[in-house]
Amino acid sequence: MWRLVLIDALTTAVLLSLWYLYFARYNRRRGVLALRRVGAACDGQGRIVDARWLGACRLQARLHFAARWFEDVHVTVRLLPRPLPLQWLSSLWRKNKETLTFEADLDYAPSFQLEVFRHRWLTNQRIRVAEGSRDWSICRPGPVVLTTRTDWTQELTPVVNSLINSRKSDLLSVRFGAESPHLVATVALESLSDEQAAAGFLGIMRELAAGASTFRHKS
Repeated sequence: MWRLVLIDALTTAVLLSLWYLYFARYNRRRGVLALRRVGAACDGQGRIVDARWLGACRLQARLHFAARWFEDVHVTVRLLPRPLPLQWLSSLWRKNKETLTFEADLDYAPSFQLEVFRHRWLTNQRIRVAEGSRDWSICRPGPVVLTTRTDWTQELTPVVNSLINSRKSDLLSVRFGAESPHLVATVALESLSDEQAAAGFLGIMRELAAGASTFRHKS
């Protein structure tokens, strides 16, 4: 009996080891591909200086841009924990997304604190209107901004406008602050499906940086 238990334990250990090695390699290929797209999207204006893996599910790289768009740029790719079956199943249950986070300092530290989260409410169900009810007027609204700020300064407007114009980029969150890093933005990794999409994401980062420094340059 103990021999059978030992054989089962060894078999399980071997299967888990093979699982880990296969999906760790899969994650590495996926992370490197995402990073290559970002590097190619720099289009000669920037390059990847170095990159390192922080475990089997997180890849971090440092970028340098020739033009002074950003300083001290870091990009972090976070992948699903596929090598660890229980954690992977938990991530799938919670519908976690694979993400890419862009962190950078700006030429001028923003004079405001702003943290934006993007939420979307979608429905595929048709709205049923009761017969005999009054006529309904249905329209498609534009972006809606819900804020906890009690005051709205003019310097926030360019940044928010850039965020509204970038609503197709699938940005998950954006944060501006006076302390380093000045700009932190997270995007769903699935939206960076090719070099063109990655270039669009970097373009949005430049627009956000420009919007944050608009009033600083004017002052």
